[in-house]
Amino acid sequence: MIEVDIERHLGAFHLDVRFEVEAPIVGLFGRSGSGKTSVVNAIAGIVRPSRGTIVVNEVCLFDSGKGIDVAPEKRRIGYVFQDALLFPHMDVEANLVYGQRLRAPGDRVIAQEHVVDLLGLRTLLRRKPPTLSGGEKQRVAIGRALLAQPRILLMDEPLASLDGARRMEILAYIERLRDDLRIPIVYVTHSVAEITRLADRIVVLSNGKSAAFGAIGEVKDRLDFEGAAEGFEAASIVEARVAAHDGDDGLSTLAFDGGELVVPGVDLAVGERARVRILARDVSLSIHRPAGISVLNVLRAHVESVSESGDPVVDVRLAVGRATLVARITRRSARELGIASGQALYALVKAASLDSRGGAEA
Repeated sequence: MIEVDIERHLGAFHLDVRFEVEAPIVGLFGRSGSGKTSVVNAIAGIVRPSRGTIVVNEVCLFDSGKGIDVAPEKRRIGYVFQDALLFPHMDVEANLVYGQRLRAPGDRVIAQEHVVDLLGLRTLLRRKPPTLSGGEKQRVAIGRALLAQPRILLMDEPLASLDGARRMEILAYIERLRDDLRIPIVYVTHSVAEITRLADRIVVLSNGKSAAFGAIGEVKDRLDFEGAAEGFEAASIVEARVAAHDGDDGLSTLAFDGGELVVPGVDLAVGERARVRILARDVSLSIHRPAGISVLNVLRAHVESVSESGDPVVDVRLAVGRATLVARITRRSARELGIASGQALYALVKAASLDSRGGAEA
């Protein structure tokens, strides 16, 4: 459980953030300059709020009213920055051990050998940071933070300096940490794709204030989510499980309450959960079940609502079982199809447009 209720004036910028969330990974999301880094720095003790409280797992780290302000080195916070910030003169093992030395032997509940294996660092132990790739450096930085035996792990845009392939690599390791070590993580990003893939709960910041917080499936529908995102594009999030793999065609089938989705192959075992982000512009509608088309995903749906605006496009909110999809179509198409609340129709989603591990950048 993470409880934050803080204020701080930073020049002309006024930080006034309140949220209370409990989840393996909490996504702190918003535009650049929205206050994300200021919040994690306050949790870490790097920035001192002018007023408020910070409580992590029932341990009070800051309370202005009671005069509590735990020193940063005593908060047991693991911090992973955008840049790995490793000691260049030390090899990987020495960098890892440095984190462990910050804690008394009795507090060392996370074993070095376990972290080395979990993050795939064994072949890197004798190498020095200048010889490592960006992804390898970040894995070492994560390992060093973990061996400091944190009660919470803060990750501030940890993928910002990495290319696409390295981002996917580190995302997989973060998921492994979530499932294996069960240390709560606050993950800072302005990427819709990263937040969709990783976070169980989300806190949306806008202009220094917490615009919304809660389960990602609920918060994404809030209008202020769009205002907080850079390049935000309307989308739906579907929680599913892997039902089957087709190795010949490189496809996977995901089962969810409203049916099945065929997606490009995922590196998950049958039965494992997967989260699919479906962009509204990738959903088409048909009154009758179509035949002789290339689209693999044809889902029975009911119209819940149609957005009202003066734009040439409208957003049609659909119920597919208990899941929700949004289709963005032209106003002309909506009129010609007679789209109305309660109407039964079919939602069409191209398999090639889907990414079940978080979706393409929006």
